[in-house]
Amino acid sequence: MDLFPSITPLTPPHSEEEWLDWLRLLRSRRVGVSTFFRLMTEHGSAAAALDGLPAIATAAGVSDYAPVGRDSAADELRRGRLAGARLIAWGSDAYPPALADIPDPPPLLWALGRPAMMAQATVAMVGARNASSLGLRMARSMADGLGREGIVTVSGLARGIDTEVHKATLATGTIAVMAGGVDVVYPPENAVLAREIEEHGLILSEQPIGLKPQARHFPRRNRLIAGLSRGVLVVEAAAKSGSLITARDALDQGREVWAVPGHPFDARAAGCNMLIRDGATLVRGPRDIAEALAALPAQSVAAAVPADEDARRTTDPVVAGATAVDRNARAQTEQSNTEEAPRSASNGSGADERATADPDRSERAISPAATGKATSEDTAPRPDASLGAQQADRKAKHARTAAEIPQNRPAPRSLSETAALHQQILDRLGPSPTSEDQLIRDLGQSTSRVTAEIVTLELDGRILRQPGGLLSRV
Repeated sequence: MDLFPSITPLTPPHSEEEWLDWLRLLRSRRVGVSTFFRLMTEHGSAAAALDGLPAIATAAGVSDYAPVGRDSAADELRRGRLAGARLIAWGSDAYPPALADIPDPPPLLWALGRPAMMAQATVAMVGARNASSLGLRMARSMADGLGREGIVTVSGLARGIDTEVHKATLATGTIAVMAGGVDVVYPPENAVLAREIEEHGLILSEQPIGLKPQARHFPRRNRLIAGLSRGVLVVEAAAKSGSLITARDALDQGREVWAVPGHPFDARAAGCNMLIRDGATLVRGPRDIAEALAALPAQSVAAAVPADEDARRTTDPVVAGATAVDRNARAQTEQSNTEEAPRSASNGSGADERATADPDRSERAISPAATGKATSEDTAPRPDASLGAQQADRKAKHARTAAEIPQNRPAPRSLSETAALHQQILDRLGPSPTSEDQLIRDLGQSTSRVTAEIVTLELDGRILRQPGGLLSRV
């Protein structure tokens, strides 16, 4: 039975105009991931959703609203082409199957390098930026061992553990998920490493080309790191490390969570030790990960990524729908601008950044109730004491529902319904901590829906998560 009926089936863009419409809608102010899919479901196409946006904004009390213009979207496509990046749309053959399975898949992804990496077995590795020598050595050993097992690593190109993971698996396959645009390297000292990953692996981002990362972008990026992977391995992390956000995302997405134990007196290992205490699997070496993966159900890779240039022509927005003359002209432009492209892409104007809204504001829909602070990357909720039981329950539930619920249609929820649920959640919370499970029971709605909105409010800084699965209102 189709649980998520819509006006028309949601299909990826094919013509250049459709690509521009998707970009315009996604980059428009107050439109994030969930709002994008809701508008697409309600209106049937990006063009129709764009036409209806001003009226929706007016009804929500937002005056003088206008979607992002066509020129801005065309400029992003142009700068992406100059940077050598490829735009991948949700629902296309090139879209990573693992990401299509998470609750809030990005509608569009910029990819720089070899997209075929996303169709292989993957494991995320994250950890501290100020990692110890032992932590860095462990990261290198684990990553190298996983690479030898044919596993592609996924990380965030940050200092410390992330850097070691990417370096150790350049030859075997690695994916770097960026908090900013794929053409903006952060931290800057990893510029050479980023070029090597582009050549041998893949750089991926849902953010606009040229966007410089800010603190609020990192939690959203972390969900993609977890979503791309069969599981997340935390090598070394403090008690409030952003790596714990990635671990929680993995748990919520039905992925495995592994952790490397550390000395109890070392603060940089406190987060890993907490994860193990709360039910994460302790690992001693890459063989432990390989054995855990072997025990999991086979990963679905039905939507294989086209690897050759002919297949690329059917999905690349720069090529699809264009005439041979257009393709020749673009090829000449790319050749003449090879050296200049990264500079022009990464030095986008402030006007460009203001004109393109960030996907991290997915639930900050056009609504008077949609306000709040951003969450810093370094502020993470403490894992629940029942992490192990939750992980088993979530994986079992995930396996049962994967074949039953269509993953290619987001639930059609109106903006007013989302705003009302946000208010109900906030009304039931106060300064004194409340159990998340009790809150879900009190609301009487589906666990998946309430959990998704709790995460949104948490990222907006309106809810504080405390040890033991407790929540309080900020």
